[in-house]
Amino acid sequence: MKNTLTKATLTLVALLCGQNMMSQSPENLLNSLDSITPPETAYTYATFKSTRVINGHSIERMKEGQLDFRVSHRFGLINQGAYELFGLDQGTTCINLEYGIKDWVMVGISRASVEKTFSGLTKFSLLRQSSGVRNMPVSVSYLFETSVISVKWSNPDRNNLFSSRFSYLHQLLIARKWNERFSLQISPTLLHRNLVATEANHNDVWALGLAGRYKITRRTALNAEYYPRLNPESNTTNCLSIGFDVETGGHVFQLLVSNSTGMIEKTFIGETTGKWSKGDLHLGFNISRVFALKGKKNQK
Repeated sequence: MKNTLTKATLTLVALLCGQNMMSQSPENLLNSLDSITPPETAYTYATFKSTRVINGHSIERMKEGQLDFRVSHRFGLINQGAYELFGLDQGTTCINLEYGIKDWVMVGISRASVEKTFSGLTKFSLLRQSSGVRNMPVSVSYLFETSVISVKWSNPDRNNLFSSRFSYLHQLLIARKWNERFSLQISPTLLHRNLVATEANHNDVWALGLAGRYKITRRTALNAEYYPRLNPESNTTNCLSIGFDVETGGHVFQLLVSNSTGMIEKTFIGETTGKWSKGDLHLGFNISRVFALKGKKNQK
């Protein structure tokens, strides 16, 4: 008798609950489901398409086990005219390899033809833009880069120190993806050069990089970056570059125009001399190809 009464009571409760749910509107039902669904954190992806905006770094890093092979080229000055084919007869090149150790840290090496410069870098993810349980309005990465020039000394007879060939970069990359099309980044930067050309140049260069990306279509985007110096020098200018991205499967091809031939921070932040107002511009391109060196089962 007791078991029969218990079963009847449970059946009545189930029927009442079912009737109550049927009487609710779809919106109320969704709210009820939301109240019992565990809250989650939604992370933002693809703030920028690659680890670089144009010349400078973005907050993005290579995923664990992925290698980015990048070739960058800058032609001569457009305002040299038809005799130099508007700069196409000249050029400088930089080759980069960047590898993701973990999803939050990558390393890289590069060789630039300007001053025959070798560079090594490490980039860490500190914060990641997200919503939901964890609401973080921006993504933040930290970049440290060491560069060494290998060009022969202009005056080999003087006491040239090997340490004079080095420069160091510290950069905080702070970005926000506002929507599916538009992203912005600000990059407080400290560049230290052990040796500078003249007394008018600073060993420490402070800059505040600004960069943006606007996605035009699924596979094309417009990028821009500007690196104003906070302690300017009379014989240098600020680097301003504009680029157009085309994605083709595993490749990203970028056409650009810039007032700098430099492709590492030491040169395009600290040694740019061209002026947009005088037409001191260079055409160029970047080609990026990503290789997966680890299987998907090892990817996070």
